Amino acid sequence: MRGLAGKTVLVTGGGGAIGAAICRRFAAEGARVLVADRARQSAERVAAEVSGTALVFDIADYGAAKAAIGEHSIDVLVNNAGWDRFQNFVDTQPDEWEQLIAINLRGPLNLHHIVLPQMLARGRGRVVNISSDAARVGSSGEAVYAACKGGIIAFSKTLAREVARKGISVNVVCPGPTDTPILRGFLGEGEAGQKVYDALVRAIPMKRVGQPDDIPGAVAFLASDEAAFITGQVISVSGGLTMAG
Repeated sequence: MRGLAGKTVLVTGGGGAIGAAICRRFAAEGARVLVADRARQSAERVAAEVSGTALVFDIADYGAAKAAIGEHSIDVLVNNAGWDRFQNFVDTQPDEWEQLIAINLRGPLNLHHIVLPQMLARGRGRVVNISSDAARVGSSGEAVYAACKGGIIAFSKTLAREVARKGISVNVVCPGPTDTPILRGFLGEGEAGQKVYDALVRAIPMKRVGQPDDIPGAVAFLASDEAAFITGQVISVSGGLTMAG
């Protein structure tokens, strides 16, 4: 895609399944990839694979994030890091909300606040935020996670308006059910988990759950010069499971 070669791309949660796939795609496009993850081994493994640089920090810790990013000049910010635990809301506890909010909402806010000033100073930049279709249509057992991801969509649209004149675009990619450790944890083990999985596949028009490699194409497109006149938009990658406007 036009305009990605030579760019510096920061991917949070880069050591995870979707994050690693995103890192590989940008590396294939000739970008310099900064693989950010709080798990050192995962970050360093993916960084070695893509000839990138590992940045080890917790996105929920503003000071640690700022120190880790340091003097790196970021052309593309991909806020991909996320975490969930599946539980009906009435069965959750406030301390569990805090952990979900810290990772899924406060963390991305931190990264925007750290990276955007340098983009504004240069008069260019791309931000792609990874939300979720749970934010668009709801998902049982994910109330607080969906609230955080819905906040990311609203924040992205507002921020897109604020920075559009400065040459910066802000867009959102919403994965549907994707084959990751989080989804496998939700489905559970054994026959019961397989039944839930099979029912989910039947509900998806393309008759399969997403794979991590299904996500990076949309992310790379929104970060490229091909999408130079696109901002404030939300793209679902769900095999047609959700077709919300």
